[in-house]
Amino acid sequence: MLTLKKHPKGALTKQVLLIILDGVGYTEKGFENGNAVAKANMPVLKGLWKHHPTVLLKAHGTAVGMPSDEDMGNSEVGHNVLGSGRIFDQGAKLVSQSIENGSLFTGPIWKKTINNCLQNQSTFHFIGLFSDGNVHSHIDHLKALIDQAIKENVKKIRLHILLDGRDVPEKSALDYLIPFESYLDNHRNNGIDIQIASGGGRMELTMDRYDADWSMVERGWNHHVEGEGRIFTSAKEAIETYRTENPSVIDQYLPGFVIGDADGKPVGKILDNDSVVFFNFRGDRAIEISRAFTEENLKLMNRKRFPKVEFAGMMQYDGDLFIPKQYLVAPPAIDRTMGEYFANEGVAQYALSETQKYGHVTFFWNGNRSGYFNQSLETYEEVKSDIIPFDQKPEMKAKEITDNLVLALTSHKYPFLRVNYANGDMVGHTGNMDATIKGLEYLDLCLERIKKICDDTNTVLCITADHGNADEMYQLDKKGNAQTAKDGKPVPKTSHTLNPVQFVLYDPQGKIQLKTDLNGKGLANVAATMMDLLGFEAPEGYHPSLIDRR
Repeated sequence: MLTLKKHPKGALTKQVLLIILDGVGYTEKGFENGNAVAKANMPVLKGLWKHHPTVLLKAHGTAVGMPSDEDMGNSEVGHNVLGSGRIFDQGAKLVSQSIENGSLFTGPIWKKTINNCLQNQSTFHFIGLFSDGNVHSHIDHLKALIDQAIKENVKKIRLHILLDGRDVPEKSALDYLIPFESYLDNHRNNGIDIQIASGGGRMELTMDRYDADWSMVERGWNHHVEGEGRIFTSAKEAIETYRTENPSVIDQYLPGFVIGDADGKPVGKILDNDSVVFFNFRGDRAIEISRAFTEENLKLMNRKRFPKVEFAGMMQYDGDLFIPKQYLVAPPAIDRTMGEYFANEGVAQYALSETQKYGHVTFFWNGNRSGYFNQSLETYEEVKSDIIPFDQKPEMKAKEITDNLVLALTSHKYPFLRVNYANGDMVGHTGNMDATIKGLEYLDLCLERIKKICDDTNTVLCITADHGNADEMYQLDKKGNAQTAKDGKPVPKTSHTLNPVQFVLYDPQGKIQLKTDLNGKGLANVAATMMDLLGFEAPEGYHPSLIDRR
């Protein structure tokens, strides 16, 4: 059994609260360059940053297991690192490596999907997020899969593309589509029957998460599988038409579309004996569609039929529930997480968030592991998210989360509590600056309540983030200045940032300090810090604590 050594100097507190302000990064650039954090009136949080021990933590690139420091962080990998205290090669890097060394294409599941098409003279379908955002997927991975399938004599391929506009610029779909169609033309000129068959915005179709809105999955199913939806002659026509009809709509919210032939019939229904690969590598928005293709008796959505296909995910999206059973690349094996150590030491834990980030403080936090280490010691609470665009209610569920958190803090049952507030990220993803500012300001009111309870209960409060987002709401040019559109307004940015995040420690007694001379600080240092506060030494391999014990 995993155990921790007691710290020779003992515990610094009996109760620690770690708040993750999702998407609240740090940059010295001001509001004119899209910094909603700088603009927001947040006297409590900004007062903590100014007057209490605060350090910057790296939250992107190699510090969270991504291939390079040009890659933004994201909530999945951020919570993996926060919960495990170490850095593991993550999905994007693992998939790229398996393509480069060829291991993906020599694996039994890839061979199974290929042989299924060859033996049945059937269609190979690829479904996934269509961009190079490298958070859920990468278009280069899709091209590699297509090229290999063609190399192995697959003659008919259909593509079902989910438009991004979230991890990439908000209206960039045609920037990916137009050169991709040229790429497809090269294959078509060589006799391959390959076409885009359906698509739509990622927040409209298919990519729901945490069981928040299965109607998204059902809409995606009807488009991809049944070919039911508004018919267009091409994906380009669909995108241009929707933009003309609603100039304000951004890619992630574009309605679904189906591509039809000269007679208006869908070109790419998914039929018995076809092969289907969902090429996203990230798990949270891939689980539900995987279940739709693999669970015949699924009651959470309506399906007119259940085609008998050979389905595989790019990765296994839930290693405990084995979703899906067939996958092309093994996910990172994240072991020895903080949660497991605390459970083994008898430390009661409390995890809280609304639906949008609930899996992050549980599943991702625990190393992509479902369930509990010791249910008698762990309490997980989910506040159901609203099913609306989050800029319509930028407060989200922060009040309800805070109400629950206050009860948990005052119960004194939990030495370690962790909570995620999703506002900075989920509202930030809409690209709506005013709404993001409102969401941040509402968070500050919640922090005021929490800080008072921490004083009353003598709880050490730590606040950080998993990555940036609200700190950079405009697209920046190479000089770091906001880009402007033809109308003179700044071009919104809906993706995460490459900025660090702040880690602030508030000790009601004012005694605990943070190290100022520790090099290479990142999210991986947070787990050891929590252990240190509660009187444990970090285990082997963990990045060191941020606490200054001198």
